[in-house]
Amino acid sequence: MAAFVSVLGAQTPAPRAPGQNANGMHVYIWAGLKSHQVGQHDYPQFLADWSKLLTERGAVVDGGLHPPSAAQLEQTDVVVIYKGDAGYLLQDNRAAFEAYVKRGGGLVNLHDSLCGPDPEYTASLLGGGKKHGEVNYTLDAPIHYNVADAADPIMKDMTDLTILDEAFYKMTWAPAPGIHVLANVTIPATKSAGEHKGEVVPQIWTYEHKVEGGRQASRAFVWMQGHIYANFANYQLQRTLLRGIAWAGHKPADELVNYVAPPRPAGAAVPGAGVQTP
Repeated sequence: MAAFVSVLGAQTPAPRAPGQNANGMHVYIWAGLKSHQVGQHDYPQFLADWSKLLTERGAVVDGGLHPPSAAQLEQTDVVVIYKGDAGYLLQDNRAAFEAYVKRGGGLVNLHDSLCGPDPEYTASLLGGGKKHGEVNYTLDAPIHYNVADAADPIMKDMTDLTILDEAFYKMTWAPAPGIHVLANVTIPATKSAGEHKGEVVPQIWTYEHKVEGGRQASRAFVWMQGHIYANFANYQLQRTLLRGIAWAGHKPADELVNYVAPPRPAGAAVPGAGVQTP
């Protein structure tokens, strides 16, 4: 009986997923339930699409429709957040995220994930925060980017393009060291923009800061668009997001963009090949 228990209790490593780069950066995608109209705020689709895209680009990906646990954060280089009003759960899981940021863990915020009840606290993690319940958005409108730092490696493929999406104003910004602006948008004239039309507001930025007693600086990359899900497939934006994720994980900005999977060994079996199905 003792031998039987010993065998069952033995720790064996999980098999490696075919095609996965075991040495890649570890990314946790924190998504949410679908909201808004068709083609908008499709958080579950992002989890499905980008878990595959990032794996193909050499990352090791985990994720779910819930924030990562403290144990998962210990194994994570970058948390990518695409979930409405995630600022609420950042507060609820404050101890775990503050420990993660203190050790230098990276955060990537997409669209309205930085909206919550306490924009000052969200800004302390992401460089900027947005107050839930305030009218601080344009709704669907032409969003024209004015690149502020074309020399930044994250912006290598970005130009002053225009997309149909949503932009935000009335932001709360972190104090010094403050954000590094990568692209601004002049708020277009929409009913919800009101008197804020014409304001120049950062919409893509990085934020790097070191918590007292921390091992290294934590990095955050923020893209404020993503209201229209199709924009994630835009060539320029997709490559910018991949570079932002890599940078936030303290990797070279081109690590995910330029990843080339190693060739499959000659004669290696293809998973599922030859399996008979009824």
